[in-house]
Amino acid sequence: MSKTLIIGASGQIGKMATELLLKNEQNVVALVRDKNKLSDLNSSFLTIVEQDLEGDFGEAIKGCDQVIFAAGSGGNTGDDKTVLIDLWAATKAATFAKEHGVKHFIMVSSIGADDPDSIQGDLKPYLVAKHMADEHLINSGLNYTIVRPGTLTDDSASMQVTTQRPSDRSEAKISRENVANALLHIATNSFISNRIFELFDGDKPIKAAVK
Repeated sequence: MSKTLIIGASGQIGKMATELLLKNEQNVVALVRDKNKLSDLNSSFLTIVEQDLEGDFGEAIKGCDQVIFAAGSGGNTGDDKTVLIDLWAATKAATFAKEHGVKHFIMVSSIGADDPDSIQGDLKPYLVAKHMADEHLINSGLNYTIVRPGTLTDDSASMQVTTQRPSDRSEAKISRENVANALLHIATNSFISNRIFELFDGDKPIKAAVK
């Protein structure tokens, strides 16, 4: 059975994805800075690795077939943490994954990462970091899926999404639970080619929208 490393497994989306994979009896290595944040998870399919992403975490990838990068610096940190986590840790993860022969790398990116210059204001450094991390993955030689969710909400999972950006900007949003369920679908199915797509709450079942 394959083994998936989830980087950022104690974050909101990362933990939801971890729980979903475990419920589906998938082997998961959860990479976290503080293992106590996963103290409520108990599964024979789970291995927890405690490691700071600002350090060398390459050993955690050894033996894993797949990586989900769901880590983020968070909205309350400065641009320094954005660079160190959303850019530098993400690029290191792709490099380590290539070195260890990972078969599939799933990157949780962001809407707007394709063109950071179209956005002005406090969000731009974050989008630049995401853009550079995505580009590094694209050029890494790895088989990849890059998911760019819209504005994240805490709504319950509707299990209905779309990859088409809504014309109304206020509708360009998606629940974290929907993102996590999309990650489950991506992680447990085989896809032929590298893919990049945006993801929003919509009107199609996840397996139909994320083909």
